Amino acid sequence: MSESIMTMASSTNHRKWKYDVFLSFRGEDTRNNFTGHLHNYLLRSGINVFRDSEKLKKGEEISPALLTAIGESRFSLVIFSRNYVSSTWCLNELVEILQCVKSKGHLMHPIFYDVDPSDLRYQKGNLEAEFDKHEKKFQSNPEIVQKWRSALTEAANLSGWHLGNG
Repeated sequence: MSESIMTMASSTNHRKWKYDVFLSFRGEDTRNNFTGHLHNYLLRSGINVFRDSEKLKKGEEISPALLTAIGESRFSLVIFSRNYVSSTWCLNELVEILQCVKSKGHLMHPIFYDVDPSDLRYQKGNLEAEFDKHEKKFQSNPEIVQKWRSALTEAANLSGWHLGNG
């Protein structure tokens, strides 16, 4: 995986990007283990990475800053984990990432960390319960839940890396 990441980040494009890589992840699942190690590896390799905990200024609104950072990044590594879909922030990031893929030449690479891509694709298992919660919470805006479902299906259909917990 590391050689592929290095190749991605070193590829050239006519557009100037502020960040090489945007990391999308559920903090409670992977911040202090897999994502933390990946982030450190990328930095040591000279790759400019946006990770929310380090680049956001105190007092700055999280959502607009994250959406801007996605648009200013060449690649996104989306680390899907067991609780990724419980976070509306993560789901909104995913929707934005896929919009940038279509409109800006942004590249997205999924990492399935201790989660089955088919569970994401079909929103089954514990994801089904999470979407039931989202549908209740956003019953006045069912379109947003459908966007999240579609984004998950689209992302899970991409070839990615499958990693167990460890």
